[in-house]
Amino acid sequence: MSMLLSPARLGPRDVVRVGSAGLRTRPLRAFLSALGIAIGIAAMTAVVGISSSSRAELDRQLAALGTNLLTVAPGNTLSGENAVLPTEAVAMISRIEPVTQVAATGKLSNIHVYRSDRIPAAQTGSMSVQAAHLDLPATVGATLADGAWLNAATAGYPTVVLGSAASHRLGISVAAPDVQVHLGGRWFTVIGILDPVLLAPELDSAALIGWPAAKSYLDFDGHPTAIYTRARDAAVDAVRAVLAATANPQAPNEVNVSRPSDVLAARDAANQAFTNLLLGLGAVALLVGGVGVANTMVISVLERRPEIGLRRSLGATRGQIRLQFLAESLLLSALGGIGGVTLGITVTALYATTQSWPAIVPPWATAGGITATLLIGAMAGLYPAIRASHLAPAEALAMT
Repeated sequence: MSMLLSPARLGPRDVVRVGSAGLRTRPLRAFLSALGIAIGIAAMTAVVGISSSSRAELDRQLAALGTNLLTVAPGNTLSGENAVLPTEAVAMISRIEPVTQVAATGKLSNIHVYRSDRIPAAQTGSMSVQAAHLDLPATVGATLADGAWLNAATAGYPTVVLGSAASHRLGISVAAPDVQVHLGGRWFTVIGILDPVLLAPELDSAALIGWPAAKSYLDFDGHPTAIYTRARDAAVDAVRAVLAATANPQAPNEVNVSRPSDVLAARDAANQAFTNLLLGLGAVALLVGGVGVANTMVISVLERRPEIGLRRSLGATRGQIRLQFLAESLLLSALGGIGGVTLGITVTALYATTQSWPAIVPPWATAGGITATLLIGAMAGLYPAIRASHLAPAEALAMT
């Protein structure tokens, strides 16, 4: 009586062992193929990580500075000329019940700041001179990099506080009694330098002097050109709706009201669109890596036909041959995916550290990266695996 022998079943460990055999015997080829996958995954992971880190930093800054700041500025008249805010605008806005803080600046026309009195007048460096209220830093969330802000005493004397960009353009890094700038035909002492102001970037390129000093030394007319208003969070929209009419009751249509945090949110949305473009490029790189894996597997099948024929003659089924080469493709892609995710996280951490951002890589990005590589590996290895399983044992052995 004859006995029918059934082929041995391959357990998970056996599948990994036979699938990794081809990778161990051709390490350089396996490395280069995995590298193609790793580059694509690293690019996608790093793009998502850097974008998430940037967004987290913006959220952190807005949480610290608040989203309840509104800015009032003059617009244009019906004839197209520049409008003017009334000198009483600040006082009127401060009477709005939900408003908690108000401060203003007034730009001085045809007044510029220079490092010395020998610099040609036309070389303004795109810097403005503005009169400022004493509570401006507290209202806009500005901090000092060096020196001190204007106070009730210094605001009436020829003293100036420079924005971060203005100090850089003037070549001034410290505030001291012997550091002066030429402003409006006379010397002003630099008593402070601001850090960059996130919610009021127009202050970065400004030289800020006291309101009384602007009137005394530079014939300032007292009309504000920017009024910064803080309101209670729950009432921001309601305050925004009445600000124009409150600032200039005679011509509310000549008043522009904006919310600086909205500008930052719009900038973040623009950055997100750029991120999506980079993700697309990373996906292309991943696809190229998948093609490389497929090419490697096809070549592996051609080179290992004698091995396939021998295994088939010893009783290996077509399914086991398919599983062997599919496992090899998946292992190759998984190695590239793990390496790519690791590289992407490293790049994100290094870049975030240089920018002083929190380093954040969303879990879905790492999980999605590994999943994508496995899908790419399965698709890349499917055809070579099927081709290998259809080789007849005698035909394959004849190719030795």
